[in-house]
Amino acid sequence: MKIMITGCHGQLGNELQSIIKSGKSEIGLIADEIKNSTVIPVDIDELDISNCDQTLKFVSENKPDIIINCAAMTNVDGCETMKDVAFKVNALGVKNLAISAKRVGAKFIHVSTDYVFAGNGTKPYTEWDMINPQSVYGASKALGEKYALTFCDKTFIVRTSWLYGYIGKNFVKTVRRVIREHGGITVVNDQRGNPTNANDLAHHLLKLALTEEYGIYHCTGEGECSWYDFAVKIAEYSEMGDTVKPCTTEEYNSKYNVPTKRPEYSSLDNLALKCTVGNEMRDWEIALKEYISKVED
Repeated sequence: MKIMITGCHGQLGNELQSIIKSGKSEIGLIADEIKNSTVIPVDIDELDISNCDQTLKFVSENKPDIIINCAAMTNVDGCETMKDVAFKVNALGVKNLAISAKRVGAKFIHVSTDYVFAGNGTKPYTEWDMINPQSVYGASKALGEKYALTFCDKTFIVRTSWLYGYIGKNFVKTVRRVIREHGGITVVNDQRGNPTNANDLAHHLLKLALTEEYGIYHCTGEGECSWYDFAVKIAEYSEMGDTVKPCTTEEYNSKYNVPTKRPEYSSLDNLALKCTVGNEMRDWEIALKEYISKVED
């Protein structure tokens, strides 16, 4: 089996490669069929997925059995000012991969986001809830979902949120760095969601890859919290003391001139996982504690 991973240098791409190589995640063992597969890792230096001809040629030559798309423009504020780039990567790039997957008969796993929802809910969003993105980032990712489902019938859409992994930048590492450098940090307390360990997400992507349970999935850490709650636990597990202070989104946006609206409530319910391959996502606090015990930054 050959597995092509786009965005291979990112948080999720790295976790996928690590799990495939070792044959296990922090949740448990993966199937031997996945462990013994050949990985085709690519990033922007090897393949520009927004280039249709280049993508079709690469996939045609390598003939993967599974394509896992971890490539994305995730800079939310950057998407607002560079709409063309966001569209090319988050929508056209997905379309090109989906068409390419269809041509070689590959399964296509596309990673999406909670930002496709309005972010003003009062209970966790399920896979059948209507999407209503409120930002360019969310809109470009929503269009990517549509393209994936339209152009490849063997598609898995997997939405996640608040992702952190061992390689690359993320909220956990930022909180720890700011506390070390400044002695404390102020974090918004009125935005709620699901912190997600990239190792857990990768485990479930590989579980789905062996099935034909195509469709839309949510895959986030179990339980919800605010960004402030998240930061408090980061400081606690890092033994950094009482160094996190709360603020409102309005206060934070005013101080730092944030141009893009963030979801107030975008928790996701892993309903489709529960009903198909099984939901083994860990409680967000348990997953975070293990992560902090291992992370080096």
